[in-house]
Amino acid sequence: MQIILLGKPGAGKGTQAERLAQEAQVAHIATGDMFRAAVRDGTELGKLAQSYMERGALVPDDVTIGLMRERLAQEDAGKGFVLDGFPRNEPQAQALQGLLQELGRPIQAAVELEVPDEEILRRITGRRVCPQCGATYHVEFQPPKVPGICDRCGHELTQREDEKEETVRKRLEVYRQHATELARFYEARGVYHRLSGLGSEEEVLVRIRHLLQTLGVWAQ
Repeated sequence: MQIILLGKPGAGKGTQAERLAQEAQVAHIATGDMFRAAVRDGTELGKLAQSYMERGALVPDDVTIGLMRERLAQEDAGKGFVLDGFPRNEPQAQALQGLLQELGRPIQAAVELEVPDEEILRRITGRRVCPQCGATYHVEFQPPKVPGICDRCGHELTQREDEKEETVRKRLEVYRQHATELARFYEARGVYHRLSGLGSEEEVLVRIRHLLQTLGVWAQ
């Protein structure tokens, strides 16, 4: 199984990618995790990526693809993979396709989870975190016993800057700028599919699993 999960920030692709990978016993590959592992392991590409990350700059596509090559060579990726939110634009998609063609492991399905903007805002802007112990909450879905106060340590909860409404709307706009070109890229290759990302985690997982089984990508 070699698939990509696409979607807006907060669409749930990370959660679904992790669950799918566990069930199918393939690698869950998210670029953030990949970068951190390469930096931790001290690889040459990891050091290069770190030099950009420390400056707050985006890691160039060629470095990312190099790290992806290293990641796909690891044992757990031998049976397949679920790419989580990568590629993010058409140049990355083209570079990834070249790498996978070289490896003889083409993408079998690129699945976009569709969630309306207002639901995304509801999911993300409601998140709260405790700066003291790291506990996480949601004002609607997982509220603390006392509003604004951490259940564990009693510290006042905060909202991350990148989870405030203005910032989330900007993140959604950036996503939209590239979403259409990615959809066209994978549609042209006959592997693009849209699914609703609404509902419980289990409901969304069942939808994705059914699609992959219908496509013959997943035999379970």
